[in-house]
Amino acid sequence: MRELRYLFALLVGSKRKYVDPSRAVEILKDAFKSNDSQQQDVSEFTHKLLDWLEDAFQIKAEEERDGEKPKNPMVELFYGRFLAVGVLEGKKFENTEMFGQYPLQVNGFKDLHECLEAAMIEGEIESLHSENSAKSGQEHWFTELPPVLTFELSRFEFNQALGRPEKIHNKLEFPPILYLDRYMHKNREITRIKRDEIKRLKEYLTVLQQRLERYLSYGSGPKRFPLVDVLQYALEFASSKPVCTSPVDDLGASASASGTLPPQIPPSTTEQQGPSSSDVPSTSPVQRSVIHKPFTQSRIPPDLPMHPAPRHITEEELSVLEGCLHRWRTEVENDTRDLQESISRIHRTIELMYSDKTMVQVPYRLHAVLVHEGQANAGHYWAYIYDHHQNRWMKYNDISVTKSTWEELERDSFGGYRNASAYCLMYINDKEQYLIQEEFNKETGQILVGMDTLPSDLRDYVKEDNKRFEKELEEWDAELAQKTQQEKLLSQIPRAPAPSPAPVQAGEPEYLEQPSRTDISKHLKEDSVQAINKALAEQEDRGPEAIMDTSSANAPAQAAPTQRVVEVAIPDVGTFVIESEEGGYDDEVMLTPNMQGIIMAIGKARNVYDRCGPEAGFFKAIKLEYTRLLKLAQEDPPPECDYRLRHAIVYFIQNQAPKKIIERTLLEQFGDHNLSFDERCRNIMKVAQAKLEMIKPDEVNMEEYERWHQDYRHFRETTMFLMVGLEFFQKKSYMEALLYLIYAYQNNKELLSKGPYRGHDEELISHYRRECLLKLNEHAAALFESGDDQEVNNGLIIMNELIVPCLPLLLVDEMEEKDIVAVEDMRNRWCSYLGQEMEPNLQEKLTDFLPKLLDCSTEIKGFNDPPKLPSYSTHELCERYARIMLSLSRTPADGR
Repeated sequence: MRELRYLFALLVGSKRKYVDPSRAVEILKDAFKSNDSQQQDVSEFTHKLLDWLEDAFQIKAEEERDGEKPKNPMVELFYGRFLAVGVLEGKKFENTEMFGQYPLQVNGFKDLHECLEAAMIEGEIESLHSENSAKSGQEHWFTELPPVLTFELSRFEFNQALGRPEKIHNKLEFPPILYLDRYMHKNREITRIKRDEIKRLKEYLTVLQQRLERYLSYGSGPKRFPLVDVLQYALEFASSKPVCTSPVDDLGASASASGTLPPQIPPSTTEQQGPSSSDVPSTSPVQRSVIHKPFTQSRIPPDLPMHPAPRHITEEELSVLEGCLHRWRTEVENDTRDLQESISRIHRTIELMYSDKTMVQVPYRLHAVLVHEGQANAGHYWAYIYDHHQNRWMKYNDISVTKSTWEELERDSFGGYRNASAYCLMYINDKEQYLIQEEFNKETGQILVGMDTLPSDLRDYVKEDNKRFEKELEEWDAELAQKTQQEKLLSQIPRAPAPSPAPVQAGEPEYLEQPSRTDISKHLKEDSVQAINKALAEQEDRGPEAIMDTSSANAPAQAAPTQRVVEVAIPDVGTFVIESEEGGYDDEVMLTPNMQGIIMAIGKARNVYDRCGPEAGFFKAIKLEYTRLLKLAQEDPPPECDYRLRHAIVYFIQNQAPKKIIERTLLEQFGDHNLSFDERCRNIMKVAQAKLEMIKPDEVNMEEYERWHQDYRHFRETTMFLMVGLEFFQKKSYMEALLYLIYAYQNNKELLSKGPYRGHDEELISHYRRECLLKLNEHAAALFESGDDQEVNNGLIIMNELIVPCLPLLLVDEMEEKDIVAVEDMRNRWCSYLGQEMEPNLQEKLTDFLPKLLDCSTEIKGFNDPPKLPSYSTHELCERYARIMLSLSRTPADGR
């Protein structure tokens, strides 16, 4: 009892996303353990739970009673009484019984009232124990209804032939408001009168339906037709005019119509019916070719009507016959219409039989519906509960709680759709407002919500649990920070330096990513330009030449390096003759979009360089490059042209990185040692390197700088996961594609949590991840259906190792409705096998596998290590990404 109090208190006031009920469930499992060790039906469990709670409250009530009869809240809320009146073996009896969950049979009934009528009346049943074959029967009348009325719908029956239980999927409707006046003992007399009247109307209704059936299915043979149609056909036949033609003429006409020449025929049909074909001269090729043996040998009469029609009928006969048929058809139509209207009136009368004011005084409102999906031996449970304050239905599916509608409840609960149907209905007395009324503070009169509704001991318990949760979060954050620090330290392990005369190297790798939709504010551009101008003003007294002279004076004397001259063609830039130290030129770096932009900016700044020197040329080039990148960041390109992949600075601008981060990144790009291929570029490179040396430690937060570049590397990695996954998907290699797309989605979600332009289109990745799972599920199901042991095992391996571990990823975000629908479709695919005949070994494997598939826990299990990513240059990555995105836009997938 204590654990249940704690559990419900946590449901009211916990800060956690969901509450773990394990402690309470374990206690209940031990308390309800059955001797046969079989899994209990949920209805059995609920019944035992109510009994258990009743006993617990009874003990508590007896301990606290003060000379008064103890009150048990479970009895007062959930238990009612009915009077059983009847005859057994000719003797009348009358008993009062208590009930909790009221059982109702589903099979053979279309709605809840029909179930109740059958349960309340056990009509004249011949006694099995009576030797004199006396009739016996009984009626149940509610004498006292509980505030919470629970109906247990029996949707399982035992199949004697198969020796196993089966689920009943029949449709059973139930109303949002249920009036129970007709079942109350106080209305016994009027109800009996109405039942007799309904019985009489139903008997008459049966007679009318039989008469109507004779009109709608007329005839004495195996095939029957509506009598109105029969008379109409007879009228059409009588009115038809015979149009005679030779069968050969008819054949020739049809052949001509089809565009082929008919064979020539003898001049008259009588010749065809002559003595024999041997009388025709054999020397005549025309006559030999026109013999039509099918006609001549069949001896069909020469003149046949083209359409069925009377051969001999006078105008007077036709006039009389048409008059009779018209009159008979009208009479039949009127009789049919009258019968249908009478049947409709009787149906309406029966429906309104209990609608008078005296029979709508005991309203019960539907409060909760418990749903089971699956078959008798496996399935999944969820519930719909009505929120009376918000006036809407809520769906409680494990840790997922979502808004719902009556239409969705109908679809999932009535039955007859997929394998889902209600097995328990909870109605509450609509006149007992205390059941749904909000609580008020007696002193202040304010509404109590959340933790304020709890008693002091439970309030303290929830507060303590919330403190533990906050501590868990702090520990988690500390652990995450420690892990990040370790990764940072690992990334700072020095690598073998590349040979370079420059004191500063470009330490960042090539970057790449996808298209962006960004709206950059104007002040960011102004701030960055102002920062560059400020740096220019600060260097008026101390130019970079002085710094470079100092550096060269302090540097040890080196041997003159070996020079080499190469000609390099750079896309979008031109062909350059490069004089470089041997080993100091990296052709891959020279082909990157970053280097192309810098070379073009230096080229455009040539006039300033020639007139004012390297420093002025440097500032002109860096302004030109920043302006170009800012313009790219403000564009809205198509998906295949993602400027973030080409330039890290575009990524930084779109995500509003600090201007110091952008400035330092630009300086490092202009200070790249690969720019030493001619004198102008080399001098501008040295100015940039001097600027980098002049940046003081407190001017740029290097930890923040590293974080931004680490995020960008994460973005590139996510892009590669996405690109490779989509390439595999297009090749229909769904198993390979799935793992890449899973990591693409997870990484992308982490990026998007920091900003809307940090990652890719989440819907696109989600769509293809979902499609992979659906296609793999279909493939696994097809392997299972084959029945071959090896293929069945392969199919179950796909499900257990790929599909099942991925389901929590789709269920964890309750806002992704398409993912949730996909999970339900995959489950339904496998649940559909439960009702089919199959080999015992397949049945056993299916029974073992289904609980894993139907487990709705959103706890994400560990996956394999991320797949190995190939190494791509920036140029190659951009090309491949553009290619795959273009192919997707040309052949959009369903749902995109």
